[in-house]
Amino acid sequence: MDKIEKIDRSLVQHGKENDRLYLIKMDHTDYPEIITKVDAFSQEKSYGKIFAKVPTWAVQAFHQHRFIKEAFIPRFFRGHTGTYFMSKYLKKKRRQTSEDERQQIAEILRIARAKMQTDPDLPTVNFVFRVLGEYDCEALAELYQQVFPSYPFPIFDPDYLIETLRSHVIYFGAFLDDKLIAASSAETDPASANAEMTDFATLPDFRGHKLALHLLQRMEEEMQARSFKTLYTIARALSPGMNITFAKNGYNFGGTLINNTHIAGKIESMNVWYKRV
Repeated sequence: MDKIEKIDRSLVQHGKENDRLYLIKMDHTDYPEIITKVDAFSQEKSYGKIFAKVPTWAVQAFHQHRFIKEAFIPRFFRGHTGTYFMSKYLKKKRRQTSEDERQQIAEILRIARAKMQTDPDLPTVNFVFRVLGEYDCEALAELYQQVFPSYPFPIFDPDYLIETLRSHVIYFGAFLDDKLIAASSAETDPASANAEMTDFATLPDFRGHKLALHLLQRMEEEMQARSFKTLYTIARALSPGMNITFAKNGYNFGGTLINNTHIAGKIESMNVWYKRV
């Protein structure tokens, strides 16, 4: 299971399952020493990849330490400064992908872009969409356990969900006859006025109703009401459904993160999508 902790004042996530260190939020007072510190830490742990959110003003220093640009979101911090998603591969194999996978990712992107901002279909059943509370966390944990074969955080534990709900995560659900059948979450960063739209999950028996799309629209309404400016996601590159969902709802493609995240039993490449609200 990955850990979230601080190196100096900067927030990082790291663990053997993802086989990487993720610099989630760099404190400006740690710059530029944080670059060599995350490098040394990752080398010590024998991780295969370092992945970092880097403000535009810090890109050159990361580049000098052999980080490469993989994705970009403009106006990421409080609607002004953009961020690059930059990576350093510490193991050669971690950067390699097959020709077949590259072609699949390209085809999924082609299909998703063709559907950008098309009119969404309305739900065919009278589902109810709402923000979840602590009282929903047991049902939410059960839903995630049924949908995800593996996950880098303990989202199958109701206590963990309650802890994150109290700190920075807003959970959303779709209900039919008071049963939770689909869910998603917004990992918010109020200081930077951005939020990651993530953890979409639908029970197998209810797929095909475009619940992720309608959850996303409900999430956007809530984020706008709370004055967030930039929304984004890091979606599985080989998942047509999620890439189409974000493209269809007006998100822009920001780039592909190679062999980035352990999900559904293996490490997969991820696509970045973003939207200004």
